[in-house]
Amino acid sequence: MPQRFDLIVFDWDGTLFDSTALIVKSMQAAAVDLGLEAPSRERASYVIGMGLVEALSHALPGLDRSLYPALGERYRHHYLASAHEVTLFEGVPVMLQALKARHHWLAVATGKSRRGLDEALAAVNMAQLFDGTRTADETASKPHPQMLLELMREFGTEPERTLMIGDTSHDLELARNAGCPAVAVTYGAHAHEGLRTYNPLLVAHDVPSLHTWLLDHA
Repeated sequence: MPQRFDLIVFDWDGTLFDSTALIVKSMQAAAVDLGLEAPSRERASYVIGMGLVEALSHALPGLDRSLYPALGERYRHHYLASAHEVTLFEGVPVMLQALKARHHWLAVATGKSRRGLDEALAAVNMAQLFDGTRTADETASKPHPQMLLELMREFGTEPERTLMIGDTSHDLELARNAGCPAVAVTYGAHAHEGLRTYNPLLVAHDVPSLHTWLLDHA
C-alpha cells in the first residue's frame, strides 16, 4: 500500500514512555516541599506535555512566578529519584522498528527539556530510532505549532503528510494548529472523551491497536 505519511511525530510522556503517574507524583511532592497545597491528580495530569513553566502555572494557578525555579528544582529532584522505575510502554520498540522498516521518518515532540529527553532516550536505548526531536526549552511549548512546523521544515514534509500522535489535548491541538492530522491514545494522561472532541483519525486504547492501525493506514 502507498504510504499516507512521510513523517510520524510522537509525544513522549504518556504516549511512548509510561511516566504519567511519576510526573503527577513528582509535581505533587514538589508543591508539598514548598509548603503549598498539592494539585489534584486531575489538575497535575492535565498539564503533562506542556513546558515546565506553562505546566506549573496551570497546575498551581496564582502562584508567584518567583517560586517557579525552586518548584522546578524540587520537581526534577523527585522525578529523577524514581525515573529508573519507569520505561517504555510494552510494544513500543517493536512498533517503532516496524515503522522504520517502512521508511517513515520518526520524530518526538515533547514538553520535556532537552536534557530530560536525551537522558530518557539514552536510558531506553532508543535515540537511534528517531530522525528528529523537539523539546519545550528549545522551541515554543505545546499547543503552539512551532514544534511541528520546525520538524516539517527539517524533513521537507507537508502537513497532510505528517501525523502527530499523543495522549493529551495539547498534542492534538498542536497538530490542529499546524494543520496536521492526529491520532490520540487513551492510556496516558487525558481521558478519551476530551480527546475525541479534536476528531483524531484514531483513538487507540493500547499500543498493539495503535501499531496495527499504523501498519494499515500510515
